[in-house]
Amino acid sequence: MLTYQAMLSMRDEDDSYLTGARAIAPLAVGVAIYGMAFGLLATQAGFSPFEITGMGGVVFAGSSQIVFTQQWLAGAGALAALAAAVALNLRILLITGSIPDVFAGRPFWQVALAAHLAADENWAMLLARRAAGGAAGYRFFVGAGLVQFVVWLAATTAGAVLSEAIPDPRRLGMDFAFTAAFIAIALTLFRGRADVAPWAASLAVVLIAVATGWLAPPWALVLGGVSGAAVAGVFGHD
Repeated sequence: MLTYQAMLSMRDEDDSYLTGARAIAPLAVGVAIYGMAFGLLATQAGFSPFEITGMGGVVFAGSSQIVFTQQWLAGAGALAALAAAVALNLRILLITGSIPDVFAGRPFWQVALAAHLAADENWAMLLARRAAGGAAGYRFFVGAGLVQFVVWLAATTAGAVLSEAIPDPRRLGMDFAFTAAFIAIALTLFRGRADVAPWAASLAVVLIAVATGWLAPPWALVLGGVSGAAVAGVFGHD
């Protein structure tokens, strides 16, 4: 039985924008669902559809946008909400740093475009395709990212427009779509025994930090990611 990674490598042999777009399509469905949930949430926080679309276009960081909006609704204040969002989005530094060949030798505008489109989903698809022996580079990464970008903007805008018809997305389970998408990404990236130690270390750090109240969840996630990377380095894993 073919694995999803194997199908990724067999579907298209070349590193192209279309290949990336096709590979990301299954995850784009989840992006659309939690994008709508974010649009509803942001509307409840007082943002207009225009502001929500503009935020997605300039920031394009779903989890960070959600954290910012939740903190804003909780009355944390603009600076605290912004700090939480930036903290969570620091993981993009690890994502882009793990694939330097994608950016190498590219003009500045191409590097800036790829960095802006960098997200958990297209990064995971790129690594999965490479693990299956397929070609995946700049064009694959950007092609997948562009699909996410368009879907995210359309979904968040739709959520904002439909906010009056769906006042509470949690009653429909839409808020779980965000979690489900990241579980799917994690399963795609898991390589087996070599990943157990860094993944366990990352999870333990996050759980301890949040349970003890030592760190807010966004900072705990950043610390967990750095801890997992450090353990992987100690054991000599990529």
